[in-house]
Amino acid sequence: MRRVTGFALALAMSVATTATIHAAAPTGLDALSFLLGTWVTARGDQPGVPYGSATFARDLLDRVIVRRSVAATDPVGDGPTFHHEDLIVIRADASGAIQADFYDSEGHVIRYTVTVPAPGTASFVSDAGPGAPRYRLTYRLGDDGRLAGRVEIAPPGKPEEFAPYLAWTSTRT
Repeated sequence: MRRVTGFALALAMSVATTATIHAAAPTGLDALSFLLGTWVTARGDQPGVPYGSATFARDLLDRVIVRRSVAATDPVGDGPTFHHEDLIVIRADASGAIQADFYDSEGHVIRYTVTVPAPGTASFVSDAGPGAPRYRLTYRLGDDGRLAGRVEIAPPGKPEEFAPYLAWTSTRT
């Protein structure tokens, strides 16, 4: 009987603790809820233009948003096809500040600070480091419901001189 009572008490404490942790989850990620869902970038009529999909989903009792993405290109002439996969884990601290960690199939690891300069817009900017490029990933939800994405890169030693690298528009499925 003592074992059953102990087990029941431990289970009740576990459930209560889980509910408390869930209720205390940071709310800073709410501003990124416009990203949630699966977004598809259609294959265009020009070879070499990337196409693919990205899924943004809440995870870990709403403490993070995870983006999984895959992109590909068709070959241009005799050139190779390109296949890319990546993962971003977005999290907010207790103050609501948002950070993100990016990992991809090419071996890149990038840490971003995330801001929401306006509703429906998110800017992911990497830290400036000596001898390293700096990255800015921007998402903007259009009035038509389509999501525009853009990657810009600043060269080493010029951390504020972002230049366009890649842009796309996706539709939520």
